[in-house]
Amino acid sequence: MKFRRQRAEEDAVNLTPLIDVVFLLLIFFMVSTTFTKETHLTVTLPESNGAPQPQVQDPLIVVIGADGSYGINGKGLVNNQASTLRTALEQIAGDDRSAALILTADAKTPHQAVVTAMDVAGQMGFVNLSITTQSAEAE
Repeated sequence: MKFRRQRAEEDAVNLTPLIDVVFLLLIFFMVSTTFTKETHLTVTLPESNGAPQPQVQDPLIVVIGADGSYGINGKGLVNNQASTLRTALEQIAGDDRSAALILTADAKTPHQAVVTAMDVAGQMGFVNLSITTQSAEAE
């Protein structure tokens, strides 16, 4: 009697459910991870004990008040717009862009007012720009 041999089935592991589980775990960990909030960083600014620069003859002094108002060489401007500041600098400096431009801002001045003054000076071509500060000993 001849018996038929039974075919041996190949044993194989189906990896599809395993891959699905790994992807689900990956998504779970990505969603549940706590991201650091960079707005809560504590910043300690460096201090400087540098010597003051030598005095420059006839500098243009732009004073920025606590409310963001501008003044040039002791004369206030009618408003705090960039176009007004540009016009006043053109009238006072003329074509001389090598003159020293000194920005003096109040401690409570909005940052935007200082950036606007620096932007106007840069667009006009002033290269000698200084920002005045108060030394820690003078407080």
